[in-house]
Amino acid sequence: MSPLVLVFISPLVGSAVLAFMGHHRNGRDINVAFSFLTFLASTFLTAKVVAHGPMFALDKQFFIDSLNVFLVTLTALIGFTTSIFSRPYMRIEEERGKMTPNRMRLYFSMYQLFNCCMLLALTTNNMGILWVAMEAATLTTVLLVSVYRTPASLEAAWKYFILCGVGIAQALFGTILLYMAAQRVIGHGLNPLLWTNLNASKAHLNPVIMSLAFVFLLVGYGTKVGLAPLHNWLPDAHAEGPTPISAVLSGLLLNVALYAVIRCKVLTDGALGNHFAGHLMIGFGLLSVLVAAFSLLRQKDIKRMFSYSSIEHMGLMTFAFGIGGPIANFAGLLHMTVHALTKSAIFYAVGHAAQKAGSQMMDQIRGLIKISPTVGWGLMMGTLAILGMPPFGVFASEFLILTSAMRQLPWATPILLLGLGVAFGAIFSRVQPMVFGETTMKRLPHPPALLPVFVHLGLVLMLGLYIPTYLNTWFLQAARIIGG
Repeated sequence: MSPLVLVFISPLVGSAVLAFMGHHRNGRDINVAFSFLTFLASTFLTAKVVAHGPMFALDKQFFIDSLNVFLVTLTALIGFTTSIFSRPYMRIEEERGKMTPNRMRLYFSMYQLFNCCMLLALTTNNMGILWVAMEAATLTTVLLVSVYRTPASLEAAWKYFILCGVGIAQALFGTILLYMAAQRVIGHGLNPLLWTNLNASKAHLNPVIMSLAFVFLLVGYGTKVGLAPLHNWLPDAHAEGPTPISAVLSGLLLNVALYAVIRCKVLTDGALGNHFAGHLMIGFGLLSVLVAAFSLLRQKDIKRMFSYSSIEHMGLMTFAFGIGGPIANFAGLLHMTVHALTKSAIFYAVGHAAQKAGSQMMDQIRGLIKISPTVGWGLMMGTLAILGMPPFGVFASEFLILTSAMRQLPWATPILLLGLGVAFGAIFSRVQPMVFGETTMKRLPHPPALLPVFVHLGLVLMLGLYIPTYLNTWFLQAARIIGG
């Protein structure tokens, strides 16, 4: 069997197994084992693509190239490390009565199914299957957000379902318009929805239909990205769901949704021959940076605060891909990578901190450096990294985005600097007393799983100092595919 198929077959089987065994004592270990198998499959797939170049599978319905191969590996890595973090975290939640056996089965099975949907969306060559995978991801995460069954979590899940359901419906209409434009050039059947066929024929696609299609696709998938003003579901989903789900939402779902927008942008640019798609993405990106930055000032819940930080950074990435060109695209891809690693590490630390305090309210979390130095330092280092402090990789990617803006859109540079400055002040002023303030909190009964925190931050630090040759080659090749 092709490693490309194994990548999403492994979590699919894991979901079925954990639906029956997730409540057992070793359910957490089974979850880790299947996540590790998925990561191994993605590693084999990556090695094969590096050795032999882009590849197809299952009659060209699946396709892997430089643009999605590193995202597949990143998704599988974060899925694996989050499963490790989930072991002690969910054990404490179960002991505190927040998780019952039925909820544990639901949690672990939907976690694996969510990973399957993300990997399916990344590897499919069919724009229709991409939509199906994103819709399936919405349904799985609705169940994960509502797993505690509290009034607040149910409200957040319904809000997420309704807003993202409306958004994904817009994406469906955009996909129908895309098929309408393609079938006149490529013919009927499944072939018009294959991205490789669309990319080869993009110059002949009807520009009017493609313009309308991209607007609907951007609004639809942009809702999943968390772009303002389509972002209202994201803070609630982060705040009310289990912390491991916050980690994979920020580290995986937002990236995959942006990947879908990028694939659509490539087709639209080729059909129109202008920067219509890029201009829309620049506008949504700048608005998201500003809305998120000023929303950070009034947050009291730590998970809501970092969810608005995710909105800010997704806006920054959207802005970079909207500018286009080799440097801005390279910066956007690098930022996707370092943001996913950093934000997931932050949520790991936040999860343990909130469990120690028994609350997600920031004014009740104090003195982490005394109670648990590793949690405290993990949260502080993650915060400094996500705020763009050198020598972390976020600094490198933000620097490239800002210099690209200075060269191509000078008027946008002050807007970006304003947003980044406000976000820095809002986040750092709240995290500093949480880490170094006085406290009466007690230690947790089980040691936290902090290896994923420092592995992620170590990778982000490395990417700020040195980008391995193979990863640099992927980014350069992917930047050329995106164009713009």
